[in-house]
Amino acid sequence: MRFLKIITAAVLCTALFASCAEAQKNRAGDKPVVYMTKEITPEALVRIYEALGVVPEGRVAVKISTGEPGGHNFLQPSLIKDLVNKVNGTIVECNTAYKGPRFETETHMKVFEEHGFTAIAPVDLLDGYDEVKIPVKDTTHIKYNIVGKNMLNYDWMVNLAHFKGHAMGGFGGVLKNQSIGVASSNGKAYIHSAGAIEEKELIWKHTAEQDKFIESMAAAAQSVHDYFEGRIIYINVMNNLSVDCDCDSSPADPEMKDVGILASLDPVALDQACVDLVFNYPSTDDDNAAALIERINSRHGVHILEHAGKIGLGSREYLLESIDE
Repeated sequence: MRFLKIITAAVLCTALFASCAEAQKNRAGDKPVVYMTKEITPEALVRIYEALGVVPEGRVAVKISTGEPGGHNFLQPSLIKDLVNKVNGTIVECNTAYKGPRFETETHMKVFEEHGFTAIAPVDLLDGYDEVKIPVKDTTHIKYNIVGKNMLNYDWMVNLAHFKGHAMGGFGGVLKNQSIGVASSNGKAYIHSAGAIEEKELIWKHTAEQDKFIESMAAAAQSVHDYFEGRIIYINVMNNLSVDCDCDSSPADPEMKDVGILASLDPVALDQACVDLVFNYPSTDDDNAAALIERINSRHGVHILEHAGKIGLGSREYLLESIDE
């Protein structure tokens, strides 16, 4: 009887999520809504989450990047604390595939603590002790996705990403946070090699051609979306917009000012909206998006949006709606 109640609750939860997403699309003329605020505060982060009209139930994973020690651009605990508590969430992350403090579980847990995350909520390294393969729809390059096994312990995910540049992907938003970010160490190697290898020690010997790597990221992100049956909330915080990722211990200083916080139930629409804001940024000498635009273009970063749209993960068309008064 208890099992049936759990299944029934999960079905109802999925139905409510689908209903909310469909209502937003209908209001936007079949385009997903992307909400935006120019305010970057704990209160604004909660407000934009509430604008989505979805309330996660059960066990909620809040996927962030813990940030490489030495770096300083990662989302600060003081900014995300209220939202994490609002959803009664557990902050989750996976180990890296490159050597450093976040390469091994024991030292990565120390990073959680040193960066202040253990002080605001429970934390969980999804691949701390094991990994698991989940299916992918797009098997062009990868035939499955290798994620941290603890992901299976959660009913919902809040994909809380810091939008910024990235040395390999061009930019990092919710799609990267849900692909490379949720993959185990070996899973990261599998994606980076476009399915050639799945051993983290060999990652730099088997890096794939750029578009194949990016397409593999899109396929991996879709597999996580499908696993949760859409029960994922997507948020991008556009601050500290360096050309370098939070995985860089010495990132370049941002050359453009903070933009705001954006959220959607559609990950492709959300990342597309953020990229559009960067490409259409009103640059000046002391507030310039040129470096970030060059980083995205030089890595063919927009291809993840092209491929994610092609395989049906989401829409590149959207309605941008401000929640500011």
